[in-house]
Amino acid sequence: MKRFLAVAVLAGLAAVWTWTAPGDAALWPARADEAGVEVHLLDNGFHTDLAVPRAALEARPGPLADAVRDLAPGDWILIGWGDAKFYVDQSPMERRLPDGLRAFFRPGNASVIMLDPAQRDPRAAFAPESRRAFRLSSAGFDAMADHIQGSMALSEGRARIAAARAGDDARFFASREHFSIGHLCNHWSAGVLNAAGLPVRPLRSITSAEVMATIDRAELDTSASRD
Repeated sequence: MKRFLAVAVLAGLAAVWTWTAPGDAALWPARADEAGVEVHLLDNGFHTDLAVPRAALEARPGPLADAVRDLAPGDWILIGWGDAKFYVDQSPMERRLPDGLRAFFRPGNASVIMLDPAQRDPRAAFAPESRRAFRLSSAGFDAMADHIQGSMALSEGRARIAAARAGDDARFFASREHFSIGHLCNHWSAGVLNAAGLPVRPLRSITSAEVMATIDRAELDTSASRD
């Protein structure tokens, strides 16, 4: 009996670990005859951001577009999410380790969404191995932007700036979500991709490599379905 229970537990854990949240065929992939919106996923080795065309964000109504319009110049907007203190802090990592442990293991930490205007095209600014480009349908882009906007903690209908860094154009807006080891930056990025219609493996998205692999798998599946 004990052996059976152990096998059942292991099988259950394996199923949860490999479980894939399905995509949405109505959103992904973009049709071949549709211009769509090109977005880039960026990986610095442990954290993922999105690079999104500013014009596409500003063309939408709502608090996300309003927040983007108030940023410094830049044709691309880098979008990321993280702990309200650890994510913003850029002091040497060895000084931040105690705070990193707090962010990981204390539940209910406040979080922020970064909007950072960038002048350079991501194709020129980031190495190919640390970037994935993908084309969203118009509906997929709107669903993705709605998801990001839905993560914002609004005050009187507007996004609220929670932090800024001296000499840096990035702005960090309060988020209604909470950061912890159960919901990290890469989990958030995976959720954004899933909202855009891509299938993701939620639990395995603890690493940036898994989030990058989400794009690779989705592109392969798309190519196979069109062959």
